[in-house]
Amino acid sequence: VQRGRLATLRHSPIARKIVTFNLVALILLIAGVLYLSPSRDSLAFQRAKGLVNEAQLIADVFEARLPTIAPVDLLSADGIDPEATLAALDLRGGVQVTVFSTDAVYVTSATGTLSEDEVAELELQTGGTFLTDFFADLWAGAAAMMPFGTNDPNPVATQIQLSQDNVRNAIANGTQLEASKMGGNTSFIVTTPILRNGVAVGVIAVTTAAGEVDSLVRREREQYLRLFMVGILVSVGLSLVLASTIANPLAQLATAAEASQEKNARKMSPVKVHIPDFTGRPDEIGRLSGALRSMVRALYKRIEGNEQFAADVAHEIKNPLASLRSAVGTMRVAKREDQREQLLVIIEHDVKRLDRLVSDISNASRLDSELVKEEEETFDLVQMLRNIADFLGKDARLRGVDFVADLPADAIMVQGLEGRLAQVFVNLITNAISFCEKGDAIRIWARTRKNRVLIVVEDTGPGIPDDSLTKIFQRFYSQRPAGQFGNNSGLGLAISKQIVTAHAGVIWAENIRPTDADPTSEPLGARFVVGIPI
Repeated sequence: VQRGRLATLRHSPIARKIVTFNLVALILLIAGVLYLSPSRDSLAFQRAKGLVNEAQLIADVFEARLPTIAPVDLLSADGIDPEATLAALDLRGGVQVTVFSTDAVYVTSATGTLSEDEVAELELQTGGTFLTDFFADLWAGAAAMMPFGTNDPNPVATQIQLSQDNVRNAIANGTQLEASKMGGNTSFIVTTPILRNGVAVGVIAVTTAAGEVDSLVRREREQYLRLFMVGILVSVGLSLVLASTIANPLAQLATAAEASQEKNARKMSPVKVHIPDFTGRPDEIGRLSGALRSMVRALYKRIEGNEQFAADVAHEIKNPLASLRSAVGTMRVAKREDQREQLLVIIEHDVKRLDRLVSDISNASRLDSELVKEEEETFDLVQMLRNIADFLGKDARLRGVDFVADLPADAIMVQGLEGRLAQVFVNLITNAISFCEKGDAIRIWARTRKNRVLIVVEDTGPGIPDDSLTKIFQRFYSQRPAGQFGNNSGLGLAISKQIVTAHAGVIWAENIRPTDADPTSEPLGARFVVGIPI
């Protein structure tokens, strides 16, 4: 399974980006280290300092063997034998020591040789990996094609010539240090005078092996390259693991989402669209998976709700249509005028019922989209309730129903859709008026409770049957007195609940009883409670 997950990364753009960016960052880091590393300067300084000390020690050996009074001529070996003196010295491997007269004439020279152990250790230290050897050979080939990369056919003679140029300067100013390029490699030349009684009798020139410092720097850079190779392997490996934990889940989520958009998605997958569950991950992919799964559940719930709504609409429309069909059929055989008049009244009632039903269904079907499109604003809930109470209270009093509005004097500011919430309380109050008879009373009041405001509409009507308390908010459910049959679509309370829920509120209905100790007692009326956050 893991191999299959890694194989899919070849086709993942995000995986390629992760690997590429990590490699670019690593390459820039190593390039900066190689460019800014002070290793070359530090090694050059240390090697030059050691070479100066070495040259001065060799000059001290010559000075110690000089006669005190007798004349000295290095060219004729008068007073001291330069060649024998150099031969007696244990020179470090690769170092060339040259003796010059005060006239910058070459006298003799000697070069230190490497022992077998030193050669083996040097080969061990300078041995590189396949990659470092490849880069070294590549650089050597490129350097050979450059003018400075041309090999010197006689490097010893070249070093002697370079040393002679510094002899007079050393006699006049003391020990001198100079760096030079030979065959593309760096060498250091130290010239120091041989003094007897403060007078120069000759000059010692000590030269490092060509490329010795470059070899040391190259060796250190090879260590960086080895570290770079390990870093590349680790970076690529970790990048692939990281990419697999990001790209593969995203690919699965995208595939599941795209499957639902195919025209033949139902043929391809007769079951519901399945979004992979990554909610156990504590990161953005887990959040995305949870959000997509919640969205799919909400969509299926909406689809099922629409299907149920369509079925309910068809059922509700069939009732008045059946009544119309029956009335029209009966009218054809009716003989008396009073019978025809009665049938016309039934037909008119059913047509009005159909018109009201279609209008309410249209409003209910557009409610979801309108709730999303409309902009919320902050408004005074108390003032809105007071305006509704003033308007509907007149209608209630004309019917002989007392209307009491017990509202706070202070404003209660609410964030939401004022017009839609007003529709909720208009529905509740008109329902209460329709169930009340002459002599009954309706009361609306509001109170704040912590971070919520409660608005209560209660009446002294017949109450609500206990088995209907949970049904009255369903679509098309209506339980009206016989004289009011057909005057309501049964969508008012369902729309009210939908609006309140969209405002993160709650709504419920209950009966008003004389005492809580006897739940079977006859209700004194009905009470609707709406809770809205503030």
